[in-house]
Amino acid sequence: MLDVLFWAGILVIVGIGFFVLELFVPSGGVLSVLAVLAIVGSVIVAFSGGVIPGSIVLVGNLVLIPLVIAAAIKWWPYTPIGRLMVLHRPDSEDEVLPDTPMYRELRDLVGRRGVAKSKMLPSGAVVIDGRTYDAVSEGTAIDPGQPVRVKAIRTNRIIVTPVTAEVPVLLADDEALAQPAEDFGIGSLEDPPA
Repeated sequence: MLDVLFWAGILVIVGIGFFVLELFVPSGGVLSVLAVLAIVGSVIVAFSGGVIPGSIVLVGNLVLIPLVIAAAIKWWPYTPIGRLMVLHRPDSEDEVLPDTPMYRELRDLVGRRGVAKSKMLPSGAVVIDGRTYDAVSEGTAIDPGQPVRVKAIRTNRIIVTPVTAEVPVLLADDEALAQPAEDFGIGSLEDPPA
């Protein structure tokens, strides 16, 4: 019985070796076929020694082989061949764009203030330090002449937010309901415009 388990164990090790080797050496699937044959052979050899050794090797293979394959898939992108085949995602947007003088100039605009030159719904033109740039607002409409601040640069796009000089006065709920609609910039609901 020990002799049967020894040879079944050797075939399992050979099969796992072929699986691992397949990840490093592109063989077109030949090594994978040899690995499967070695694993199946280990089960056949173990069952030739009896039901108990065969069951032990079969259950061992059903547990061990998926673990080895999962570990190989996890580490494969870090192997020499894996690094050639798998693209790694960049950590930031700055890694994707070339470091040109124009992009460096745009990055220097972050935090600066300017004025909207056109209506921004959400894109339009802004003037910052006397130069006109195409920009995008962060989802809010910005009127011409309204002050803006550069919030970020995302893939060569200037993202601006409106700068409000006034702090809005918050009213209690009952006070807000007592105010006429015209105070909030809403026209009369009784006389709709024609």
